[in-house]
Amino acid sequence: MILVTGGAGFIGANFVLDWLAAAGEPVVNLDKLTYAGNLGNLAPVEGDRRHVFVRGDIGDAALVEGLLVTHRPRAVVNFAAESHVDRSIHGPAAFIDTNVAGTFRLLESVRGYFGTLQGGERERFRFLHVSTDEVYGSLGPGDPAFSETTGYAPNSPYSASKAASDHLVRAWHHTYGLPTLTTNCSNNYGPRQFPEKLIPLMIVNALAGKPLPVYGDGAQVRDWLYVGDHCGAIRAVLERGRVGEVYNVGGNAEMRNLDVVNALCATLAQLRPGRDYAAQIAFVRDRPGHDRRYAIDATKIQRELGWAPAETFATGLERTVRWYLDNAQWLDNVQSGDYRRWIAEQYTEAAK
Repeated sequence: MILVTGGAGFIGANFVLDWLAAAGEPVVNLDKLTYAGNLGNLAPVEGDRRHVFVRGDIGDAALVEGLLVTHRPRAVVNFAAESHVDRSIHGPAAFIDTNVAGTFRLLESVRGYFGTLQGGERERFRFLHVSTDEVYGSLGPGDPAFSETTGYAPNSPYSASKAASDHLVRAWHHTYGLPTLTTNCSNNYGPRQFPEKLIPLMIVNALAGKPLPVYGDGAQVRDWLYVGDHCGAIRAVLERGRVGEVYNVGGNAEMRNLDVVNALCATLAQLRPGRDYAAQIAFVRDRPGHDRRYAIDATKIQRELGWAPAETFATGLERTVRWYLDNAQWLDNVQSGDYRRWIAEQYTEAAK
């Protein structure tokens, strides 16, 4: 049995589905179901006795401690986080509450549970914290990629809150002996991603005939990681990672945002022909403090654990676009009035 937090969100839900398919080990799934948490993401395991869903907050110590005592998981995998940079700029408080205070309370609950374990249970237990490459800051065009020893230099409220959570996890290992593992991943994409992020937003707008808003000159560079590959990396770290270590997870796919959008338009033209999707690209005012380049050096996880991404950006993008085209009802369900208001405010303001 493992406990997954934030398991109804994009990466968390994909991990739960991947875990049950690959490992078959039961999962207790704790998620607060904020705007990006969606039980529809877990529809494939509805009714599966190996999956127990609990709605709740990682900061609710009584709830978390009760789940730990009742289910006695051998590992906790923490995906629970506010994760959208634009939202963190407009409202940073929620990011501090969840990513910093929430992680602290979760660590304290897990530390108390870990203290009750003995023998083999204690030796096997792991706390895996899922984080981001954004904690490392921004790179220049010729700078080496982020490694696990790169200094932290977060530039947004979101990345600062995740950096703080990473430091808490490190401290709980070194001070209290909690057997932690941390992964720092690059930009994920794939099925079930909430359409505020670049790729699903562009798919939604392209299909609706709306402008495809690209920040600034579109030359910001990111490393793109297919979510299924990320799930495999997390399984590898959980199974074979060295306690107390950090592992960077990347997709070996550095691309400019504008090139990502053009590739998406080309893929859509193949799968849903009849429109010049690239003609819908519209440049909007850049995000405040927008980091110019991220890049991941994933040598460590490849060398120590034998993991490497299976998907290229082209194959992962095609799989992603096909999923969205085949799941129009999912898209309709997540695009609530609140979502439409957020998109209108965000990109109307940026276009001014």
